[in-house]
Amino acid sequence: MSNQPHLAAAALFESPLAKEREAGPMQRQLHERLKRAILGGGLAPGSRLPGSRALAETLSISRNTVTAAYEHLAAEGYVQPDRKGTRVTELAPPAKSLRPARSGAAPAAAQRLVRIQPGTPRAEMDAALRPGMPALSHFPAAAWRRAIDRAIRNASPATLGYGDPLGEPPLRAAIARHLAIARGVRCEPHQVVMAEGAQEAIALCVRLLSNPGDTGWVEDPGYRGAKAAMHAGDMRIVPMRVDAEGLCTSERDWQKHPPRLVYTTPSHQYPAGAVLSIARRLALIAQARRHGAWIIEDDYDSEFRHTGELIGAMQGLVDDAPVLYVGTFSKTMFPSLRLGFVVLPAPLMAAVQKPLEEMLRGGHRHVQLAMADFIESGQFSRHLGRMRRLYRDRQQALRAALDRHFKVPHEIDGGHCGLHLTVRLPPRFDDRRIAADALRYRLAPAALSGFAIRPRPSDNGLVLGYGNTSAELFEPLVKRLSQLARAVEHG
Repeated sequence: MSNQPHLAAAALFESPLAKEREAGPMQRQLHERLKRAILGGGLAPGSRLPGSRALAETLSISRNTVTAAYEHLAAEGYVQPDRKGTRVTELAPPAKSLRPARSGAAPAAAQRLVRIQPGTPRAEMDAALRPGMPALSHFPAAAWRRAIDRAIRNASPATLGYGDPLGEPPLRAAIARHLAIARGVRCEPHQVVMAEGAQEAIALCVRLLSNPGDTGWVEDPGYRGAKAAMHAGDMRIVPMRVDAEGLCTSERDWQKHPPRLVYTTPSHQYPAGAVLSIARRLALIAQARRHGAWIIEDDYDSEFRHTGELIGAMQGLVDDAPVLYVGTFSKTMFPSLRLGFVVLPAPLMAAVQKPLEEMLRGGHRHVQLAMADFIESGQFSRHLGRMRRLYRDRQQALRAALDRHFKVPHEIDGGHCGLHLTVRLPPRFDDRRIAADALRYRLAPAALSGFAIRPRPSDNGLVLGYGNTSAELFEPLVKRLSQLARAVEHG
């Protein structure tokens, strides 16, 4: 036993290095061999490495290779050169767990992650009937490519560096002008803060305005991303029911669970499709002011209004409303663009601008400049007009297919806006089972109950996306869904 370390060291210094190209340079091989031996205990602390000339002769490599490997080890702190040569440094052994970990056991993550769980299985991006997916095949890729080319061609080399932390000024100005005309939002360009999609914008609102333990209200059923953002901020979430007029609140709610943040989708409640009535909008703003709360207005797809004029944003209803307006280009352009924004109230912007500039880093500059050009050139408005007509036609085709071929009791909610319809089903038709079974046929309806924190029997149904599914496919797809639903009922 006493000569084992000696034999191990002999093998370490005498075994030839691999000469195959795939094995990598000799210097790297020698460095990795010695490093592993030091970390693994094969070379004890204080032991000396052979001289560079002797080791080079033993391994049949150049002395410069050995010297370079030794210098690399010394730079990393594994060895220490001195007058007598090179010795192994005294290193602290890796700390051992007080409790032996089971083989394959998951590492301990932050406790808040336990509360962030998917509501339904994820489907492939191109699966039919997937909610929230726009008509990607109809996107004007050539026009967008020209906008990107112009942005790169006209930009200076400085554009390759960090930009304004809050976003490119031309895009923020273009968004402010568009929102004023299309959504009735009252803001100046400096109030617009760019983010990577609506989800990141909501998370930013949580970081700016809440502390751990604060209460956040979310719609129930509602957007899972808002719940995830609040859970990640260690907020206490209170689910608030929605009905045909949108988010329901009462004086008792404000007294019993006063919120710091209220998340709502007033123009097109997700996923039920209700429009928050003007009476409830004004009451919500008044109560938020009274209780020092902030409202996060997620206006995710209101550009696609199918009946009548566009409904204005809640943010612009009254002066100095305590509303943070969140928008995204994921539905109006395409999801992988990852461009969203939040419009902050002017007094809040004045209070948080300096911290924001430290928290954020300007990026995606050419894409942001291209988006500004796309808006200012009129391409964006023309694209929205084409998509409104397309989505209106697709929704009508889906309704017709449901009426003819969905042979189970159902009620359709929403449809005034957006890219999806919600089909409510009796509780005996388990929506989660139907959605899971549909995935086998590359259909991706979402289970309505998966959007609820406290599901009720009425929260049973399917959320059907029609944005990225051709109208001629709806009849066979709905027939298949009807078969799956009946199979669940009798299974």
